[in-house]
Amino acid sequence: MITFTETDQVTDYVRITMENGHTIVIRLFSEYVPVTVANFQKLVARHFYDGIIFHRVISGFMIQGGDPTGTGYGGSKETIPAEFVFEVNGQRTIIPHKRGVVSMARSGDPNSASSQFFICHADAPHLNGSYAAFGYVVEGMNTVDEIAAVETDENDKPLVDQKMKTVTFVIPEKA
Repeated sequence: MITFTETDQVTDYVRITMENGHTIVIRLFSEYVPVTVANFQKLVARHFYDGIIFHRVISGFMIQGGDPTGTGYGGSKETIPAEFVFEVNGQRTIIPHKRGVVSMARSGDPNSASSQFFICHADAPHLNGSYAAFGYVVEGMNTVDEIAAVETDENDKPLVDQKMKTVTFVIPEKA
């Protein structure tokens, strides 16, 4: 079993602690999509995500958060270039959008990702190569399932806010 200890250091592991105390731990893929991960790490280090809600929830698809306005139209002040495809040993590849994958949300412009991200609640192969996947849930898919099960309005916004209390860096330690 792996336990995670909070740290002030920037790491490739991030813990989202929800307002109800439930958690999600994400392993970031900095070795594959360094620009996307560095952007996310910068925002975590600034406590940007603390207090922000998952504003769009579609069970069987994904949960989306990271918009400080809670409307789906906001973000941080900066955008990053798309990292949909990368090379490994000279081969072009992607991180497939499977259940538990974390990816950047964006507008119609491929280079418009900012702070909004989503966690796949189910496999979503139609997103492969079009959205920058940058991490994977290593612990807490039950929390993702809980969020995905909440009642939403006609715009997929939860009727009860699903708030990220804190988003912090953690270090894995073997128990």
